[in-house]
Amino acid sequence: MPLPDFGEFPLWGNFAVFAFSAAAVWLAGTRISRYADAIARITGIGHMAVGLVLLGGVTSLPEVAVALFSASTGNPVLGVNNLLGGVAMQKAVLAASDAIIGKDALTVVVSSPALLLQGALSILLLALVAVAIAVRDTSLFGIGAWAWGILALYMYSIWMLSLAEGRHPWRPAEESLLAEQHRPVEDAASESAALRTVVGKTVFAATVILAAGFLLSQTGEAIAVQTGLGQSFVGAVMLGFATSLPEISTVVSAMRLRRYEMAISDILGTNLFNVALIFLIDAVYPGPPVLNEVGNFSLFVSLLGILLTTIYLVGLIERRNRTVARMGIDSLATLVVYGFGLFLLYRMR
Repeated sequence: MPLPDFGEFPLWGNFAVFAFSAAAVWLAGTRISRYADAIARITGIGHMAVGLVLLGGVTSLPEVAVALFSASTGNPVLGVNNLLGGVAMQKAVLAASDAIIGKDALTVVVSSPALLLQGALSILLLALVAVAIAVRDTSLFGIGAWAWGILALYMYSIWMLSLAEGRHPWRPAEESLLAEQHRPVEDAASESAALRTVVGKTVFAATVILAAGFLLSQTGEAIAVQTGLGQSFVGAVMLGFATSLPEISTVVSAMRLRRYEMAISDILGTNLFNVALIFLIDAVYPGPPVLNEVGNFSLFVSLLGILLTTIYLVGLIERRNRTVARMGIDSLATLVVYGFGLFLLYRMR
């Protein structure tokens, strides 16, 4: 069965499909955060690890769909700008969700130093992308050499973070041991059955997100042409928002469950995964290295992502418990900088 040509749909029709797909992504993302919390409790893996690997990977499925379909249809710029725009958008999501806590700043109520490592590695990956765009790429086995470097750094980042999981130098060792001693022991058979059920539901929700991500990529490309906003701006802002809906729903749910480390790790883990997907775009795209196809717009979005991540990194290190409008100073600064960044991106489109 041939796929429909969304370019032949009326603008209102594409907006309707776009909105329906975005709603599906939101609902599935909300469910996944609860499934992830259950998996963390049943397996004892830890909320930060689950946020990094499970939430970071599953909630990036819309970006995977957009990356695959945009590259295969000869429009890699839309995919790259969606990935980089999503990195910046997700920081704004985290900042806005800070208001859910209200009493304390988000960067004060978490204690895992692995979050600092996640932020620093995210900055390294984004800096690598910015350098690649500035100096241009060269092909190596049909894929850009800088894209190979991005993949290698991502894999190294995951290895480093796997080693860092469980380290709590900001918490007394006695407290950590006490927590382990009082961990309840449940029946192994019932845990196994519960785990299979939760994993099955997670796979179903992930399938919904992937299918909706395909529709978002196709209608987003058509809307970019029909409205005249341009694929760079639509990819970085409109698609960036839509494909970030799983992160929005999972982060809000995690914050309400008081799984603050899982919420931050979800965003930072998704950021790492998003940047690594540039390699996937380059591998699927039949043309020259994909980072040679983008320009100053993508370079600015990369730098904006670095700036927003640095703001949060400073907040995690400084740990100043001061709130304004129910959010930490760093979260408020993130929203202001992101808003100004959107204004500049609109001017650059």
